[in-house]
Amino acid sequence: MGVISRMSTVIKSKVSSLLDRAEDPRQTMDYAYQNQLEHLQDVRRGIVEVVAARRRLELQEAQLKQNTSQLDDQARRALAAGREDLARLALERKQAALQQIQGLDPQITDLEQQQEKLSETEQRLTTKVESFRTQKEVIKAQYSAAEAQVKIGESLTGLSEEMADVGMAVDRAQEKTQQLQARAGAIDELVSAGTLEEIASPSDRVEEELSKITITQNVDSELQQMKQQLGLPKPSGQQQQPKQLKEGQ
Repeated sequence: MGVISRMSTVIKSKVSSLLDRAEDPRQTMDYAYQNQLEHLQDVRRGIVEVVAARRRLELQEAQLKQNTSQLDDQARRALAAGREDLARLALERKQAALQQIQGLDPQITDLEQQQEKLSETEQRLTTKVESFRTQKEVIKAQYSAAEAQVKIGESLTGLSEEMADVGMAVDRAQEKTQQLQARAGAIDELVSAGTLEEIASPSDRVEEELSKITITQNVDSELQQMKQQLGLPKPSGQQQQPKQLKEGQ
């Protein structure tokens, strides 16, 4: 039973938390205001019904009073004509009408009192409803403003975290840029000092020297051929051909 009770408590807590997050106070206030308006309309309809009932009784009373006057006139005319029996009947009807009028008076008075009470209730309720409407609008405005502040705060918090990440990325980019700039400056210094040429590989230098020898030999050979074609004598003390580099030098 203890486990089931704890589970029930946890479930109720979760449901309450979900309902609390889903509930919008502005909608709740509007719903409460709508209910109050409906109650106010019920009171006003009650007043209308009471007034209508009072008016019906008053009309009935007025009709009975008119009938009593007519019956009194009929009784007088019947006596004048020597018909006491008819005069008695008219007076009996008159007394019945007067009794009905006496019965209607307290009912009309009661309805008038009910109307007054309902009117006072309607006035008090109207005042309360109007006051609640004003309070409702103030609370809704305050809630909307607070909600906007929360959203702005959450946006700023997210932006601050994002800017922190951006700041770290900028720092890394600046650090790498400085490293590349340092390497570029070092290379420029080595090129200016000729250090890069000195540290070239030996095989590249051998190829370069062999290429120079080949070019010189080809130029000398072409010059000799041109002199022979032109019949020019060979100059005395002609330089001997440069000796071939031994293989492996």
